[in-house]
Amino acid sequence: MTGYGRGETQRDGLQVTVELRAVNNRYLDCAVKLPRAYIFAEDALKKQVQERVSRGKVDLFVTLTQTEGEDQKVTVNKPLAREYIQALKTIWALGAGDLKDESYPASVARFPDVLTVEKREEDLETVKARLLETLALALDDFNAMRLREGEKLRADILGRAETIEALVGQVERRSPETVLAYRQKLEARLREVLENRQLDESRVLTEAAIFADKVAVDEETVRLRSHIAQLREMLDQGGAIGRKLDFLIQEFNREANTIGSKCTDLNVTRLVVDMKAEIEKIREQVQNIE
Repeated sequence: MTGYGRGETQRDGLQVTVELRAVNNRYLDCAVKLPRAYIFAEDALKKQVQERVSRGKVDLFVTLTQTEGEDQKVTVNKPLAREYIQALKTIWALGAGDLKDESYPASVARFPDVLTVEKREEDLETVKARLLETLALALDDFNAMRLREGEKLRADILGRAETIEALVGQVERRSPETVLAYRQKLEARLREVLENRQLDESRVLTEAAIFADKVAVDEETVRLRSHIAQLREMLDQGGAIGRKLDFLIQEFNREANTIGSKCTDLNVTRLVVDMKAEIEKIREQVQNIE
């Protein structure tokens, strides 16, 4: 979910820059920061982000810069100008003979409020389209970076899944040996207690069977292998799988904890500890997946 992207367009005297920055978050949380004059485009920008990003706390920064002189226009207050001209004519009629007709425009223009300089009104739909175009470029860059990081995460998770699978195999091989060791230890203790009396073989078999059922981890290891296969399938499919992986890793942990609670053998305990360490590392990596 983490990533950075940047897009830029420059034409018609306006440079638009859009930057995206995202960090991990359970859901999509998009914050848009743009000049107040363009706040009308905020919802459209958020919608475009939602179409291409599923999870993460996304900060969107928009900058607009004039690369040429601002597009401005000069307006004339015609009624006021006419009043000034009439006043000049009146003064001339009173005997100001040095006043010439051609001096009217320059003289009138210098009077207050006759000329007004205004910024030309922008076409809001055109501006919004320009912002969305630049955001699309930033999202392309953003997702390209996340794709590269995603490939690294995928390789790391698959490698750890292989390690877990190998540990599961060792647990499966060690589990029957645990039952055999328990039976041998039980026989030795009974012989020691009973001394020369005859050992009830059926009793030993019954106790061994109860113990074997108690420490059997076949169901857990089968489910773990199934979870590993599902993990690989989801990574191959791609897409927004972060939440599904979250739940799947919880199942990994549940099976590993059950194996750990059942085992009485020190070697199996060590295998379970190694297994849980790898599961935890996968869980941490999954937090970075959308």
